[in-house]
Amino acid sequence: MSPVSLRVMTLPLLLAVVAAVLPVHAADAPRQAPTAEAIDAVVRQTIDRYTLPGIAVGVIDNGKVVFARGYGEAVVGSGDKVTGKTLFKIASNSKAMTGAVLARLVQQGKLAWNDPVVKHLPSFAMHDPWVTTNMTVSDLLVHNSGLPEGGGDLMLWPEPNLFSRDDIVHGLRHIKPAYGFRAGYAYDNLLYVVAGQVAAAAGGASYETLVRHELFEPLGLDGCRVGEFSLADAGSVAQPHTRSGTGNVLTRRDPDLVPAIASAPAGGIRCALDDMLVWANNWLQPTPAQLEWLGAEQRAEMVKARTPMPISSQRKRWDDTHYYAYGYGFRLADVDGEWTVSHTGTLGGMYSMMMLLPDRKSGFVFMINGDGGSARSVLGTVLLKLFTAPEKSLGMAGYADELAKPATFTSAPKPALVDITRRVPVSAASMQHWLGVWRDPWFGDVRLCKVGEGVEWRSLKSPKMHGMVSRIDGRHFLHWEDEAVDEDAWLDFSGTGKTRLLRMAKRNPDGDFSSDYEDLAFTHVGSCN
Repeated sequence: MSPVSLRVMTLPLLLAVVAAVLPVHAADAPRQAPTAEAIDAVVRQTIDRYTLPGIAVGVIDNGKVVFARGYGEAVVGSGDKVTGKTLFKIASNSKAMTGAVLARLVQQGKLAWNDPVVKHLPSFAMHDPWVTTNMTVSDLLVHNSGLPEGGGDLMLWPEPNLFSRDDIVHGLRHIKPAYGFRAGYAYDNLLYVVAGQVAAAAGGASYETLVRHELFEPLGLDGCRVGEFSLADAGSVAQPHTRSGTGNVLTRRDPDLVPAIASAPAGGIRCALDDMLVWANNWLQPTPAQLEWLGAEQRAEMVKARTPMPISSQRKRWDDTHYYAYGYGFRLADVDGEWTVSHTGTLGGMYSMMMLLPDRKSGFVFMINGDGGSARSVLGTVLLKLFTAPEKSLGMAGYADELAKPATFTSAPKPALVDITRRVPVSAASMQHWLGVWRDPWFGDVRLCKVGEGVEWRSLKSPKMHGMVSRIDGRHFLHWEDEAVDEDAWLDFSGTGKTRLLRMAKRNPDGDFSSDYEDLAFTHVGSCN
């Protein structure tokens, strides 16, 4: 998703659109009850089409779990079958959990949504002092801060790294905004980390402790994990895979002792399908105990439309969507005239989706442990259509075929990506002027130093980010040696003496926005010795 500022639609207008769209659908809509056979069929078709290593799928209809099934393996070739107890990374589906922890603290009177962030974190600062003073707890959750899309995400990923949450809070002041505060939507992760720190300050315990005490324990999410944990103690744990040829290859495997990670409030929680179905049903048909856990007032706050989001042509075409907005860790939209509350999660080799239809007390959850971006889009659409408009569904194959079609551009076609097999290693002698230690104010120091006869780029705070410098068509290029780093980078040097500068850019301009090389601005600060 590219950065978009929605300046043409104000929130009052958005809410007027919502009011116009929503009343027509719910009460008089004919009930559709998807069968287990239909669900199983579309899941199997998706697995076959996209060669998924494993997936866990659960469906709720009218407040009852009508389908819960695992397919494939947690680790390809291991014999460890995916079940309702298999632990998956839920990635950005963690955001609603962070929002719920804050809602609990609001309910307890320990903070307010309109509290300035600096009330709880005096060290917090954005690039603009006025924004620093006026940013509220609510603002942290709704992607309207003015930060560039994915700005500062290199402090979070690749994991593990040496950036602490305090480092992230401090680094924010050095990230220049892309647009005005509260002027539009651009997805960010760093402010959810800040939200976790606000929760810790207001709640008097670490973020991880609060999640366990305020969320997992009262809701009975016994399989969920946050912070450090032992693989052996967790049982079946799905590992990420990447596509290779006609099969799947294990990648980024967890160590035996999974470390706590700074990104947890934004995307670092893990849960099993059984737990995610409890979590989902808590929003659809809460029990008296769940309503005591979080009352109606704060539940309503969680799913209010806060920031308008762009509506893609695909969403309009597939779902007949008229409004799309972000709440507190949830995305809100109309689909075929029905109100939906949802989110997705993406972490290298792991994909998740939770989709709720509150007026039906229905919805679904699924988690994939492989390259599943297209599979998630297709499966999510087909499962949703089983509820909202089965007669309009293109079926798995229809949506998959449409998604696979080359995009049609009215402007000039984008240039092809540079073939990296043409890269030629550089010699240290040819880069003598550029060798040394370089510093970015939020990312920290990197070493650009001689290794053998070549030159290595190495981050001191993000150890997985290292690689040998090469040249392609006269331009410096960096291919990362660790598979955990997703996007290769261009290196652009300029200046002389004490004014030497280094900027970076993604090889693929449309690549993962979390590889925010464009937000880095290095200056030369020392020698390699």
